[in-house]
Amino acid sequence: MRINCDMGESFGLWQLGNDSAVMPALDMANIACGMHASDPSVMMKTVALAKAHGVTIGAHPGYNDIQGFGRRDISMDSDDLAALFIYQLGALEGVCQSQQTSLSYVKPHGALYNAMMKNDVILQTLLEALKRYDATLPLVIMAVPDHQRYVDMAKEYGITLWFEAFVDRAYDEQGRLVPRSVPGSSHHSDEAIQKQANQLIDEGCVTTLNGDIIKIHADTLCIHGDGPFAVSTAEYLRKKLKSKSES
Repeated sequence: MRINCDMGESFGLWQLGNDSAVMPALDMANIACGMHASDPSVMMKTVALAKAHGVTIGAHPGYNDIQGFGRRDISMDSDDLAALFIYQLGALEGVCQSQQTSLSYVKPHGALYNAMMKNDVILQTLLEALKRYDATLPLVIMAVPDHQRYVDMAKEYGITLWFEAFVDRAYDEQGRLVPRSVPGSSHHSDEAIQKQANQLIDEGCVTTLNGDIIKIHADTLCIHGDGPFAVSTAEYLRKKLKSKSES
């Protein structure tokens, strides 16, 4: 199981997260592509940081929503959404090529990520766009109980899916993330985050906000880089996964 984190989400003089401290513990860096966050200079620095630590680079495209950090729903027709998606992949790919590295996967951000999990038309739009851009790039989506239907859908476009679970966010009874507007949607202690991480790693399941236990198969665990526990969580997960692999 791999550790991924949303990275490079600063912009100009505005700083978010602690990328330099988190990056050494990661396997995968989801790098913002300039629409929900980041700018060309930040993208350059983040790609260089990932490369220096041998971390796999993924594109983290979102809606064009700097003010809302990409967490607001934006209605777009399929052609416009596909164009926005491909534009961001190309931007980060160019930055990677300038540093003799490359993209290895794609993970949509924020509201776009949630939208593709709720609306098959949006997911199909992204799958089709990714097929046109580079069908060898896996798409990261949420690990959910009914994951097989998503695998079947992606196969129609020749796209591989990587499923991720979240250690710092609460789940609802459908196996989706609890909306951020709901109290308790995020975990606010190392203890709570580590408890959920242990459950996902050791048992392949998660306890929902209302106390139900649901099975989840995940290929990767996500840390939110803008969270106050990002560094401690990354370090804990690295030690936990190393210990498990050696046992």
